[in-house]
Amino acid sequence: MAEQKLDIIVKAIKLMEYSMTVTSNRKRYPIKYIQLVKRIQNKSMDIYEFLLEANRLNVVSSKSGRLELQTKAITSCDKLSCFVEMSMNLNIIGSNTVENWQKQINDIKYMTIAWRQKDKTR
Repeated sequence: MAEQKLDIIVKAIKLMEYSMTVTSNRKRYPIKYIQLVKRIQNKSMDIYEFLLEANRLNVVSSKSGRLELQTKAITSCDKLSCFVEMSMNLNIIGSNTVENWQKQINDIKYMTIAWRQKDKTR
């Protein structure tokens, strides 16, 4: 039987894909914004990696490590959100793109916060 992925991991994969798709469009993100593109792409990948690693750790034997990875994922969501907002402020992307992107980021962020709270009580 195939291993079932947590909803949050699936959402993180979709966020990575969306981030890559949006930032890979050179008409939207010209080469002069390459640093911003790299940061956005790296943060979206960081979120996925932190969540995947946290999920692999046992909540009982590796509680502090798991909580730390969850916190890093939340912080990465905040940073990515800032970069998306900056993209809008620089007139690179429109409000519909921002709205969709921020919803994906916030879904992951608040799911991670809830997951972390649950783990803290174990």
